[in-house]
Amino acid sequence: MKTTHTEPSRRDLLKGMGCGIATLMLSTALAANPSLVEASSGVVNEKAWGLLVDLTRCTGCQSCALACKDANDRPHPKRTPIALDTDAYSFVDERRIENPVGQVESVYVKRQCMHCLHPACVSACTVGALRKTAEGPVVYDAEKCIGCRYCQYACPFGVPTYEWENPLGLIHKCQMCTSRLDEDESPACVAACPNGALRFGPRQQLLAQARAQIASNSGRYVEHIYGEHEVGGTSVLYLSPVPFSALGFPALGEDPNPRYAEAVMRQTPAIALTVASVVTALHLFMQRRQQVKGEATLHIATQKPGAEL
Repeated sequence: MKTTHTEPSRRDLLKGMGCGIATLMLSTALAANPSLVEASSGVVNEKAWGLLVDLTRCTGCQSCALACKDANDRPHPKRTPIALDTDAYSFVDERRIENPVGQVESVYVKRQCMHCLHPACVSACTVGALRKTAEGPVVYDAEKCIGCRYCQYACPFGVPTYEWENPLGLIHKCQMCTSRLDEDESPACVAACPNGALRFGPRQQLLAQARAQIASNSGRYVEHIYGEHEVGGTSVLYLSPVPFSALGFPALGEDPNPRYAEAVMRQTPAIALTVASVVTALHLFMQRRQQVKGEATLHIATQKPGAEL
């Protein structure tokens, strides 16, 4: 005899819980980071800090990279980094370039977070763990991070790195030595450079200096300041003796990248609800499977001679 249930079924309860959890996750993310809803195209502080990297002066001495590791208390402080990772927020990349007369020369390129004026990583972060400060740096708050890695997918420069060995799954990146800036000191990499390849100051002043250098040194630099306009502008700027494409710099338009990150994040409601529905359906399927198996076992047991009910 079938039993008629007048109360809400377990299926309805679980489906409601799944949708409720997804909605709660989404509303929490939106509250934590309004940039998921509004484009990160606010007014740029004209007095914000910037960093100018003159690649014609860099000799690849690695002083900047090692100073960065020391200032950020990274493991293996004496080991020269060869890539951005959780142990190194900056490194010097060597590029072998053939010059106009057929000779191969080395061009050394300092790599680190570009501290975009309209950072895609900030827009992609669902919990507000990353934010752009009025002073220029893009900073990270580990206490808010949930390890979703959206920032990694959003960054056009491949900067944020993920700490796989940490159960908390934290993100690491250059923060432009904000603690040193608070003490009226320049970033550690700038202070350590012995060749004047790194200059720190207000971004607008650095742009003026870069334009003057290009104008007064014919043939020394390509007529392009990388970071002046790319993805809406970056706080880190570059001067180079060769085209930036030859050095592995991504060719990017002038539109800020956050609009792409935000387009993805707007899909979060559908994604969250879909995941919740799939998980709920899988749970119900497995539960029903176990129930049928149990009923079959009970049926067989009751058919045996002498079986007790």
